[in-house]
Amino acid sequence: MSKRTSGRNVHGIILLDKRLGVSSNKALQEVRRLLNANKAGHTGSLDPLATGLLPLCFGEATKVSALMLDDNKRYQVVVQLGVMTDTGDAEGEVILTKPVPEYSMASLKACLQQFVGEIDQVPPMYSALKHQGKKLYELAREGITIERKARRISIFELNLLENVQTEAGALGGSDQLVLDVLCSKGTYIRSLAEDIGHALGTCGTVKVLRRLEAGQFSIEQAKTIEQLTEMDEQTLFDSLIAVDKPLEFLPAVQLSEDEAVAIHYGQAITYPYSSDIDRIISQGAIRMYHADVFLGLGEMGLDGKIAPKKLFNMTNH
Repeated sequence: MSKRTSGRNVHGIILLDKRLGVSSNKALQEVRRLLNANKAGHTGSLDPLATGLLPLCFGEATKVSALMLDDNKRYQVVVQLGVMTDTGDAEGEVILTKPVPEYSMASLKACLQQFVGEIDQVPPMYSALKHQGKKLYELAREGITIERKARRISIFELNLLENVQTEAGALGGSDQLVLDVLCSKGTYIRSLAEDIGHALGTCGTVKVLRRLEAGQFSIEQAKTIEQLTEMDEQTLFDSLIAVDKPLEFLPAVQLSEDEAVAIHYGQAITYPYSSDIDRIISQGAIRMYHADVFLGLGEMGLDGKIAPKKLFNMTNH
């Protein structure tokens, strides 16, 4: 998240369809300039090779960006079999080539099924993870490789969308897989492509990658930078999604004016008993509103008291 000294207090989320070849930060800055927003951040980067859904947070929405990092993601990926690169995708240098053995559709589906569920995955060297304060991709560019611990991730769905045929038309000669992947946070599609290649007796790398979903948001809701640029100012600001939209899964409470003032000053309040109070207590975190204005996040204890946890200042732009 970055903040500039000048600009407007813009609060909300823009769903961008990131184009090929630009970094997530560059894409963020382009939209930030359109809005003239003084505070902005994104919710998990997409590599320059990747396209698709990139939620961008502005103003007070940056306070929920960390929560959005935990969202499940859906990708469509083209895996190039028989090739391995140093970066795990088509932008890298080829470091290994291997023949692609013949396989049947049944054996391919059985192979993919091995990766569904909770699995251990070793993060790639070309990642933003840190080792002794330095990002792994920085070490990789210096020719340094370190041992990385496997991390537990979840692959909820892994479906074969298309099997690209060779000119001969034989399934066993196919060297590209088009996959639909629904996965948990922390999943590296580049590592998944390499692991699938190894499991098929060859190697693999990401040729094309597109993010289709992030939490409750989908690519159908996203706008390209060209579409955003063509909008007039009012239409552009109307495209902002409300700050509290990603928090809809949390129970909400309406506070009186006195309660809202107390919360604003960091004081805990006693919330009146209601029929769903037990559900709210078991949930813990709650959304707080006064006169339908989002105040922030609180936490309800077993004693029925609400304590403020993260307050929002929704000053208009």
